[in-house]
This record gives sequence, C-alpha cells and structure tokens, in this order.
Amino acid sequence: MMGSFKGHALPGTFFFIMGTWWAIKSILKYTCRKQKRTSYLISKALFYRMELLEGITIICMAVIGILGEQFIVGGPHLSLYNYKEGQWVQLLGWHHCTMYFFFGLVGVTNILCSTISSLPASLTKLMMSNALFVEAFIFYNHTHGREMLDIFVHQLLVLAILVTGFIAFMELFTRGNITVELLRSSFILLQANWFWQIGFVLYPPSGGPAWDATDHDNIMFLTICFCWHYALTFIIIGIIYAFVTWLVKSRINRFSPSEVGLLKNVEREQESEEEM
Repeated sequence: MMGSFKGHALPGTFFFIMGTWWAIKSILKYTCRKQKRTSYLISKALFYRMELLEGITIICMAVIGILGEQFIVGGPHLSLYNYKEGQWVQLLGWHHCTMYFFFGLVGVTNILCSTISSLPASLTKLMMSNALFVEAFIFYNHTHGREMLDIFVHQLLVLAILVTGFIAFMELFTRGNITVELLRSSFILLQANWFWQIGFVLYPPSGGPAWDATDHDNIMFLTICFCWHYALTFIIIGIIYAFVTWLVKSRINRFSPSEVGLLKNVEREQESEEEM
C-alpha cells in the first residue's frame, strides 16, 4: 500500500493529526500553568481523559495502517514466506507494518502510564523515541536499488525522523519544556507533510507521469521544498498557539469571581474524593 499515493497519504495524515494534537496539548498545558485561574476551568481529570483518548487514537491508527498494508489487493495477507516458491512475500509491506506496530506500542504505553500510577510518565517519551528510531532504521534500508530521486526523497524523510527521535529522547530529561515539545511537534508535522510530498513526486494522483528520476534539478528543487515544508510547520504551530491562548483567555473572562470560587470548591471536592 505504501507504494502508491494513498499509501503515503495515509501515514502523512496520521502524523499530521498527531503533530497538531501534540502541539495543542503542549500549548494548552503551558497556558494553564501561566494563567492561574485556568486550574478551575480545566481539571486534572480532563487531562487524564485526554491521555487515554490519545493512546486509543494512536492504537486505532496503527491497526488501520497494519490492516491496510496486509489485506490490500496483492498484499501479503499475513504471509511472510512462500515455501512453494521459496521466496519472501511483500517485504516492503512488512516494513511498513513493523513501523505501525511500534507506534501502536506507543499508544499502549500511553494508556498504561495514564492508568497505572506506579509507571513513570517518561516511559511514553522513551517508547516514542524508540518508535521513531525504528521508523528511521526501516526507511533507511527501504530504497536499495531504486532511482536517484526516490532514494533522495526518502533520505530527507529519514533525516526528519531521526531529528524527531532525538528530540523525543531529549524530552526524557526536559519534562514540561514547551520549547522542546513544540520542536518535536514541528518535526512530526514536517514528517507528515513530506509523506504527502513523496506521494505527489513518485505517484502523482492526477495520473500524470512521475517526476524525472534522473533530473538533478528535481533534487535541487526538492531540497528547497523540504525547507519550505519546515517553515510551514512553524506557521501552523503559530496559528495553533494564537487560537489556544485566545480560547483559554476568553473562557476565563466569561467567569465572574463568584463562579470561579464555586468552581474552586467543586474542584476541591473532586480532589478529596480522588484521594479517598
């Protein structure tokens, strides 16, 4: 499935959704820490439900990706080796399934860390960095024997994945740093955009001819295009930052001091119930 436009658009869409969501979550947490009264509007229970929903969403995306790779027309259908013909079956599809599987483990870890208090919250970041390093390793060994242009666009993808993995690993030691979190979100969005770009370059959806794989000018343009995609991620995050901060401040201004006091008492009652 990955060897088509839809096969590149699907992970690109998944990464775009998660990159956008992680940017929203990081900015929301940062805004709540800066605005004291937001603690009465956004409770810990809400963030807890958000973590659970995030984990479930990641698992669902991974399952969809694996099923799409395995059961499309001509897919391996869970067969790894054909003993009659003596050859492997659709190893590129198994590459992609392995990538989805490790991201599915990230979702499982997210749910476990949210429900089991004895597990460290940083375990999710560790699993995220592991999934990204596995993805980079898979795509690095993904293009042997292909055309120059095909290899080049995947090399840029590996670069984005590796940087994202290192940033996710840094988060183990810089917990709660919004700059590092947004940097990770920006590279996740870059990876998403580049999956779409690879689809347009190698498998044009209009049905027209693919780009000339031997033209060096195409590589020169894609180098610039990669930088433009990265600049676009900052614009997206800037829009998200402005919208989230405006939304939080507007909700604060809607509440009068008496309503804030009432919310404070309700929150204290909920916290005491949770402690009991």
